[in-house]
This record gives sequence, structure tokens and C-alpha cells, in this order.
Amino acid sequence: MTKRKGKRQTLFAVNNVSRFSPRAARTRVKRPRGVLAKTIERVATARLPTESGEFRIIGYRSLTSDEEFVALVRGELRADRPTLARIHSQCMTGDMFGSVKCDCRRQLHAAMRLIADEGCGVIVYQQQEGRGIGIINKIRAYALQDAGADTIEANQLLGLGVDLRTYEQCVEILLELGLRRLRMMSNNPEKLRALENAGLEIVERVRLDVEPHESFSDYLKTKKERMGHLIN
Repeated sequence: MTKRKGKRQTLFAVNNVSRFSPRAARTRVKRPRGVLAKTIERVATARLPTESGEFRIIGYRSLTSDEEFVALVRGELRADRPTLARIHSQCMTGDMFGSVKCDCRRQLHAAMRLIADEGCGVIVYQQQEGRGIGIINKIRAYALQDAGADTIEANQLLGLGVDLRTYEQCVEILLELGLRRLRMMSNNPEKLRALENAGLEIVERVRLDVEPHESFSDYLKTKKERMGHLIN
């Protein structure tokens, strides 16, 4: 195993598998006991007209890694009001190219429509492609899935974790936006637990109804039966 350190990123090469670990990339910030350190910064804000309506797009930068985040915001956000929210992990194949190997793009657009209809809400978009394994390893995992592996088995065959995503900085963005009480659009119990452990109140879990497709039916079945996702 070879290990190469950059200024802000750790890259492992294991049997021709590139592994970027969000946990390894984030260095611990020393802080006084009981004082929370700021690990993200707001960089830019602009208006973003979309097919679902107009949003504000806010760019954030991690202070502990190379990761960048985007928040799509609509309406006035208040701490006392339960607010529609979603943390969406980057899916280049689905969000950009319309892949039907997963339902990511459909979930993203369903969340945007719900927020537009309600007039208020936020989506935090994080750059943790392929549940944290990166786009190259995701393509390798896709090749193994083409040969018969499911989404979990493919990661394991590559020597990678099933889900390497972290949500601490997404939580920090929600807090920076002034939110405390959430109506979360998510079927991932790990994500919900991360928010609750950070002190945010999950008032409601809002189901995202997406149009089914036979190409991702087995994928959803695996996530439900083997990862505990709350999928009907």
C-alpha cells in the first residue's frame, strides 16, 4: 500500500483502487473545551432561477479539507419554524447525466419541487460522490455491478466501505443558515441520526415520491434490506 499526502487531501492506492476518505482528509481542529470551532465558511451568494422556481444559491468552503458545498435556499429561514431540508450527496452519473442506475436525480428534483411548492426550504449539496468513494471508484463499482454484484458487494470487492459519507459540515451549514427544527426529506436513518446527534430537531421525515424505474429497483431493494433505508 502506498500513501501520498497532499496539503488538504489524503489519497490511498490499494490494489489499483483510489480511495479518498473524507474522514482522513479532515484534520482535527484544536479548540477550547466547550467551544465549537467553525469549520466551514460562506463564500458567495447569488440568485438561481430553475425549472422548479427561483432559489438562492450559497457556496460554502470547508476549512479542514478541499470539499466545497452548495446550499439551495428558498424563502425566509427561521429557527422556530420546522423547515423542509435535504442533504443531497453528489451523484454525477445521476444528477448530471440522468443515469437510471439510481434514483438520486429524481430525489433531488422532487425535493426542489416540494420546497418550491411550500415556498421555503433548503438543500445542502455535498461533494461525496458514490457514498464517499469518488467518481473513479464508483465507475469501478458499476463495472462489478454489471457483472452481478449489488451496490454493497461492489464496494466490498473493491476493499471500500459501504458508506463513507460524513455529515458534520452539512449540519454546520444548516446551523449557519439559522435552522434548528427540520422536516427532513431523507430515507437514510444514518443521516437522520447525525442531525439529531448534532442537536437539530427532526420534527418530521418527509417522504420523496419518485417515479420508479426497473433499472434501479434492485438498487433500492438492497438499500432497504441491507442498509436499513426507509423505502416503501
